[in-house]
Amino acid sequence: MITTDIGIIGAGPAGLFAVFEAGLLKMHCHLIDSLPQIGGQLSEVYPQKPIYDIPGYPRVNAQELADNLMEQIAPFHPGFTLGERVETLQKLADGTWLISTNEGTKINCKVVAIAGGLGCFEPRKPEVDRLIEFEGKGVTYTVRNPEQFRGRHVVLAGGGDSALDWTIFLADIAERVTLVHRGDTFRGSPDAAEKVFELAKIGKIDLLLKTRVISLDGVGHLEALTLAGPEGQSIINAEHFVPLFGLSPKLGPIENWGLAIDKSAIEVNTTDYSTNIEGIYAIGDINTYPGKLKLILCGFHEAALMAQSAFKYVYPDQRLTFKYTTVYGITELQQ
Repeated sequence: MITTDIGIIGAGPAGLFAVFEAGLLKMHCHLIDSLPQIGGQLSEVYPQKPIYDIPGYPRVNAQELADNLMEQIAPFHPGFTLGERVETLQKLADGTWLISTNEGTKINCKVVAIAGGLGCFEPRKPEVDRLIEFEGKGVTYTVRNPEQFRGRHVVLAGGGDSALDWTIFLADIAERVTLVHRGDTFRGSPDAAEKVFELAKIGKIDLLLKTRVISLDGVGHLEALTLAGPEGQSIINAEHFVPLFGLSPKLGPIENWGLAIDKSAIEVNTTDYSTNIEGIYAIGDINTYPGKLKLILCGFHEAALMAQSAFKYVYPDQRLTFKYTTVYGITELQQ
């Protein structure tokens, strides 16, 4: 059995930064994640996607941010259980918690911090004939390695930030990029939408509005897509199709733990991001409260306040003295 101070369910950015904040208070953490690598959505969904709203980083790739977080928490030597899903959470007679995974791993901890992002998530798949048949053969729902599109024709579909951002990014990599959108306006950021319109204007990409992909064709690998637009049906040749219609979040076993749930998110107290169950916290995209913004930087803030509260919960008789890393550094705070 693994013993630790804080058991963190989820190894995404909020969970990783919680290790740092807890480490400053000399609390040890062990993280559990169903994914085979750390980073959460940063590594699994869009590792090469640029992120622009992390303070101090005008631009940072998602995987680079995950790597930097790992470097930041390395001095605190967290433990990891990856590729295993938490199935049960049990409170023991001594007031501690027992986390059990689907592989039989057991973690005993004094506090639980749920940082599961969107929970167990899967891509929303559009209704396109033969879509499933070409999965892994030209159809993918994420862009993990942009280099696979170099010199190829890739068709993206969607009207949100992911579709816009990847259209802009891949315009300099793929031989040709076509963005297909069912509407004539975008849900994504105005700046990104403006860049996409400009790329289409100068002929760098093809932009097809009020259009949708209705079927795929090919022998062994995707070769062509049939589109339905304002002027009827048409066929375009392409080797790759990336529908980006978001993710469908599912809480999975978390739904059965007695937590207050609102629309697939865990309700928390914004004083310290505690849940309705004493000793359990929820930080990052998996929680909800009035005014909630699903931003990485908000998860960092929540992790900091959670760690402060967790220390008081674990060590009620000890005085908590807040110290700034700019004054003491990391090494002195570890001592």
